[in-house]
Amino acid sequence: MTINEDKLNEFVGRFAGDLGAVLHAATVLVGDRLGLYVAMGDSQPVTAAQLAERTGYPERYLAEWLSAQAASGYAEYDPATQEFRLTEEQAFALTSPDNPLFAPGGLQVAASTIIDVDLIAEAFRSGRGVAWGEHNHNLFDGTDRFFRPNYIGNLVDAWLPALDGVVAELETGGRIADVGCGYGSSTILMAKAFPNATLVGSDVHAPSIEAARKAAADAGVGERCKFEVADAHSYSGSGYDLVTFFDCLHDMGDPVGVAGHVRSTLADNGTWLLVEPNAADRLEDNLNPVGRIFYSASTMICVPNSHSQEVGLALGAQAGEARTREVTEQGGFTRFRRAAETPFNLVYEVRP
Repeated sequence: MTINEDKLNEFVGRFAGDLGAVLHAATVLVGDRLGLYVAMGDSQPVTAAQLAERTGYPERYLAEWLSAQAASGYAEYDPATQEFRLTEEQAFALTSPDNPLFAPGGLQVAASTIIDVDLIAEAFRSGRGVAWGEHNHNLFDGTDRFFRPNYIGNLVDAWLPALDGVVAELETGGRIADVGCGYGSSTILMAKAFPNATLVGSDVHAPSIEAARKAAADAGVGERCKFEVADAHSYSGSGYDLVTFFDCLHDMGDPVGVAGHVRSTLADNGTWLLVEPNAADRLEDNLNPVGRIFYSASTMICVPNSHSQEVGLALGAQAGEARTREVTEQGGFTRFRRAAETPFNLVYEVRP
């Protein structure tokens, strides 16, 4: 075997960066859970001692945590004063789960995959699937905290207006089915934006539905939002003006059968809003930072989830537009177009 030393050193450097990122992720979650970023959210410089006074946590722990933030570019450090600060941009991304670019939720999802390594390794050995509800609880909380900011930034202001005539219809009424709703964040955003509409959110994960009901009640929209435990083949109702799937079709075992059920529950002039991860149709075109995130998540979460269900088609998170279109056509739809996109999502308008 001949080793190219330059290539080896390049790989070791990449590994060192990855190892640092994984270890640093845990410090981000600690800072998020303990409110340390929030305590620094005014972007004013603080020493470890001052942060200890603000938070009540031990100075020595905070000094090490602050050093980790500075080393990873999550805070600035001034050696002359030994002070740390969050820039305005860092504070924006790290302190509020309502910000469109809130970061810690994604790392909470990543933490769940580390915890579930044994679970997924055994699935590889046996070939069995791993259902959503079998994962560590960080997956459920993290998924909501990761995707909700994206929905806050795009759903009402960009994605729905990109659909032909849908906003005008919802402003006067309309019925919406939000399938795979999780904690109900997307359902509640639509309920707030369209007070004349009625909504049904569904998900196979009963604890998520319980959380959605509570969140809707807390938001004051509980009377117009019904939530039910149901899979995408069997959610209730028909004649819906809008059916929405946010980042979930690729997780399903039988997406073609699901598409057929969506078709049967839509009004004749209804719309299926289908949001999926941003992906090109060819593997080689997805070998980039976004593809790295989604292929890794798909290995640990999406493909095992699909294999836990009937058919087990396992589209994967990077299925791409052509494969997604094919699934909708096999399910009975005749019109399909890309209505919008973000760096992380492709947004499709699908019609009978």
